[in-house]
Amino acid sequence: MSPNQSNQLPVEVIRWPIEAEARDVCQRNGTLCLLVVEKGAPAPVLTDLREDWVRAPVAHQDLTVRIAMLRARAARYAVPELDTSGILRFRTRSVVLSPTERALVAELLRRFRALTSRDELLRCLPTRDGDTSNALHLHIMRLRRRIEPLGLVIKTLWNQGYQLGPAGQ
Repeated sequence: MSPNQSNQLPVEVIRWPIEAEARDVCQRNGTLCLLVVEKGAPAPVLTDLREDWVRAPVAHQDLTVRIAMLRARAARYAVPELDTSGILRFRTRSVVLSPTERALVAELLRRFRALTSRDELLRCLPTRDGDTSNALHLHIMRLRRRIEPLGLVIKTLWNQGYQLGPAGQ
């Protein structure tokens, strides 16, 4: 069963150890997983912050709270991923980036949630004659619009650079 709401990360609720293969699938896919440990079964060893467990029988209210806590923990530690084809993924959403956007995001991701200097980002731009400072500003403005649906923001740290991070944090 999958308690899932459209604006939240999906969580698979898996009976343990009976559905051990489903847990393996969750681990491979990076899906949040709540293991309901059957009576008498040993507690599972958790190796991923995207997992948690409760012992059966469990009250529906306790299950709901455990799922909410698992989602909150996963959201706090979520980091965007940029693949080689230029697809930026964050939580359950993705967007395709242009080559220049890809280079800028790759640099911002190296210091996710921390300062990336303007000079480091300027090196990511294609070399052209003209005002590279204005070009960087324009690319950042466009990139902000592209990543907003993912729940990501680029903050300007005046006279220092930029910071990529989750919206609302």
